[in-house]
Amino acid sequence: MLIILSICFLPGVLGNEFSILRSPGSVVFRDGNWPIPGERIPDVAALSMGFSVKEDLSWPGLAVGNLFHRPRATVMVMVKGVDKLALPPGSVISYPLENAVPFSLDSVANSIHSLFSEETPVVLQLAPSEERVYMVGKANSVFEDLSVTLRQLRNRLFQENSVLNSLPLNSLSRNNEVDLLFLSELQVLHDISSLLSRHKHLAKDHSPDLYSLELAGLDEIGKHYGEDSEQFRDASKILVDALQKFADDMYNLYGGNAVVELVTVRSFDTSLVRKTRTILEAKQAKNPSSPYNLAYKYNLEYPVVFNMVLWIMIALALAVIITSYNIWNMDPGYDSIIYRMTNQKIRMD
Repeated sequence: MLIILSICFLPGVLGNEFSILRSPGSVVFRDGNWPIPGERIPDVAALSMGFSVKEDLSWPGLAVGNLFHRPRATVMVMVKGVDKLALPPGSVISYPLENAVPFSLDSVANSIHSLFSEETPVVLQLAPSEERVYMVGKANSVFEDLSVTLRQLRNRLFQENSVLNSLPLNSLSRNNEVDLLFLSELQVLHDISSLLSRHKHLAKDHSPDLYSLELAGLDEIGKHYGEDSEQFRDASKILVDALQKFADDMYNLYGGNAVVELVTVRSFDTSLVRKTRTILEAKQAKNPSSPYNLAYKYNLEYPVVFNMVLWIMIALALAVIITSYNIWNMDPGYDSIIYRMTNQKIRMD
């Protein structure tokens, strides 16, 4: 089961961080000050889940863990607008992020889809500030009630069981649109763990999950009030507490077998950002009844039948080539038993 909550695009500047909030014993992250290139973060996520990558990763921060006991989920949260957060020391391992170029976790999602296609893995990508969402598999039914548009998030905030009733807003205002955007992202964190807690069977199957969430509310608060403002300081503290709670909830829901990662980026470098086309823009002509860009579903026996047909064809082709070669180079008087028998009869006569 796979859940992706967003495609994370990270152009980087000096001072950005890649942090490990929670990890199981089977995935070993060494404590050190080793920089990690931004374009290799998807490889870190893939290797930690036991998947192979195209290029070897020589980064010493990730050690070889238990190859036979891989995490059932990887949760990646990307926070824009700050190079680092005041995370509690001791419980978090952080690494400098260098050359933070745009990246996505599509390669990890494809690996899970190809290996666990028969188990309908869940894919959920979400960026609330951009109203960008992508859901596949079981996520269509489990997370269909998740607020994803700005209007839905605003309405969700003013319901009785929203985070507004439990968070200390301090200098933040529920009447300001910028503040509401920030608070709505915290509501998404709460709703994801809440929905998953009501469907715990998703966290207990044998296929891995991948969560990816992009948060831009803190960046908007910094632009609106300034990074030295009281609102920005309060928002940063609230976000740290919310991320810690979200990490604990997800980690516990998976029985301590989940990796929770955090990427913080202060700003985007427009010179490094390339124009992209999201999955939501793909045409749905072949599957007009579904609102999602679903991949073609192959039968479990497809690779078996394909290999049988392939190697039988190769064997027959080799047999034809070898037979043709031998016939072409055959000496009728020496290699053919018909001619040899005829010669013997001639001699006897």
